[in-house]
Amino acid sequence: MRFLLGESMGGAVALLLHRKKPNYWNGAILSAPMCKMAEDMKPHPIVAAILNRVCNWIPTWKAMNSQDIVEVAFKEPDVRQKIRENDLCYKGPCLMKTGYELYRIATDLEQRLNEVSLPFLVLHGEEDKVTDEKASALLFEVASSKDKSVKQYPGMWHGLLYGEPQHNIDIVFNDIITWLDKRAVPGISKI
Repeated sequence: MRFLLGESMGGAVALLLHRKKPNYWNGAILSAPMCKMAEDMKPHPIVAAILNRVCNWIPTWKAMNSQDIVEVAFKEPDVRQKIRENDLCYKGPCLMKTGYELYRIATDLEQRLNEVSLPFLVLHGEEDKVTDEKASALLFEVASSKDKSVKQYPGMWHGLLYGEPQHNIDIVFNDIITWLDKRAVPGISKI
């Protein structure tokens, strides 16, 4: 059996993988997926076109005005500290080309959410300030999948899988395991 797990931008990657090979995957767990840009964050189409051109000349320009994602994504201070100390984590402002690509992918996914046909579970913290929980609700509403579930967690933030207090993480993983147990049946595969 083949299941996708994607968190945030990884949720966008999981949806793109599904779209590339729609019959290959048995299901997906999407934690706070980036599948639509919040309306108040969308640039005007003319601005987006200009950004596209500018990004090709100065892709690493740190011109995007962005908040400290680590501070608003992970509730637990010790998790935030570990992320800040991790040399492999990018800690600066969003780069011009990165910001444009996130916009482009989120816009593309939003326009094609109806093509999501695999079984999926969407998880979203109601206090998420990184990805829009309305996007998760929209995915649930318009996806063509016959087997779709959404779980919203009051008081939880963006990092549901590791940025919350342990009792909250246990709740989220229990929901994931329960969902998988009903779908990961031995002997059933798409091979």
